[in-house]
Amino acid sequence: MDLSPIWLTLKLAAITTLLLLIVGLPLAWWLSSKSRSVFKLVVEALITMPLVLPPSVLGFYLLLAFSPQHGVGKWLQDTFDIQLVFSFKGLVLASVIYSMPFMTGPIKSALQQLPQSLAQASYTLGKTQWQTFKSVLLPCIKPSLATALVLTFAHTLGEFGVVLMIGGNIPNVTRVASIAVYDSVERMDYASANNYSLILFALTFVMVIGVFMFNKYQAKSPLE
Repeated sequence: MDLSPIWLTLKLAAITTLLLLIVGLPLAWWLSSKSRSVFKLVVEALITMPLVLPPSVLGFYLLLAFSPQHGVGKWLQDTFDIQLVFSFKGLVLASVIYSMPFMTGPIKSALQQLPQSLAQASYTLGKTQWQTFKSVLLPCIKPSLATALVLTFAHTLGEFGVVLMIGGNIPNVTRVASIAVYDSVERMDYASANNYSLILFALTFVMVIGVFMFNKYQAKSPLE
């Protein structure tokens, strides 16, 4: 059994989750603020779109955007000689866009449920907004943060439509596990398809059980 699609999938999921943690935390914090504006509503709607759009539709428009003949892809190709279509870099960028709501959603909801008195008390003690977010608010939403990390990682593990449109099926470059399952079924190699599927199922199951146990432990523990 060729395990390279599994390792490539884990690499893609890890990089995507790390990037979304860096980008998603401040973004979810900004979206959770009480102020409302048309710009914020548009940004929130765009972030939520991957939840409701068919993956093939999103993948098609990303393919056009990343293509060396159009938009961002043409600019990157001409300026930095970077090709996004049929490359691992393109998979990472597409995965970040596709999995964004799974990172920002749980964090934003948890921050909105926190009492405003927590932040106000921190400001009264002279803490900045960033210090308040890092030292006061984040410790209070550990279960939601863990849920966001696991959902993002697990969702990236199972991506199919978007990664197929952007990356195709290039061994050791873009052939992730979900593509390997599809390719094995197309070749009527059900044994290989079953092996890949079992590994993905086991990985996802262990992660979900782990986050449930972590959240249960946090629920019994007092806030730090």
